[in-house]
Amino acid sequence: MTSETDTLNTTARPPVALVTGGGRGIGAATSRLLAQQGWAVLVADIDEAASAQIAAEITDAGGSAVAAQGDVASPADWQRMVSTARHHLGPISGLVANAAHNELATVDELPEDSWNTIIRVNLSGTFSGIQACLPDLRATSGSIVVVSSVHARFGIPLHAAYAATKSGLEGLTRQLAVELGPNIRVNAVRPGPVFTAAWNDLSEFDRQRTADATVMCRMGTPIEIAHPLAFLLGPDSSFITGAVLTVDGGWSVAKDSA
Repeated sequence: MTSETDTLNTTARPPVALVTGGGRGIGAATSRLLAQQGWAVLVADIDEAASAQIAAEITDAGGSAVAAQGDVASPADWQRMVSTARHHLGPISGLVANAAHNELATVDELPEDSWNTIIRVNLSGTFSGIQACLPDLRATSGSIVVVSSVHARFGIPLHAAYAATKSGLEGLTRQLAVELGPNIRVNAVRPGPVFTAAWNDLSEFDRQRTADATVMCRMGTPIEIAHPLAFLLGPDSSFITGAVLTVDGGWSVAKDSA
């Protein structure tokens, strides 16, 4: 029987990144960008068709990518996704923990099942993923980037569970930077309003009001979050760990000065 360490192929290959929520929005933009920068990418998403589409786009453009369907709330799915990456691409050097779930409701109206689902996906799922990737990350002296949110810092109505998980992720980022350093770096990006499919349910008025609340007077785009994620994942940020980088078009600054 092959041991776990025997499966970690350390021959010269492109570094391997596993991106969760990689089939859409910020995750898709990050997967494409990392591939352009020379990473081999495991595009992981609960939506099998979405992850397959992004992986196909990357390979059609000359990059290296494999799709994997998985629920980040399932430790078994995490083990399967990591095994898929190892088998097809090599040991994981970078983890982008991007997958998230949210349900808008007031505290008195949010069902307990919904609260538990948001916690399982956003917080527990990230923890499970880090645990699953650790053998590879230790072998490759890799890095982890967690996607947080401005909700971790500011109270915004209807986001109680989501905000709790994002605050927890920032605490986890700092804790793991201490525990896993110096071999593994752990950082987080805190996006502000970014125009993704999740905003399609809002009215044009609400979208414009959100855009006007930023110093830049517009919402961000997924690629504008992908660039700092890729920076923190890669070697150019080799002396950065335990950091939370706010990328919100000045939304937080405007809030502070209001």
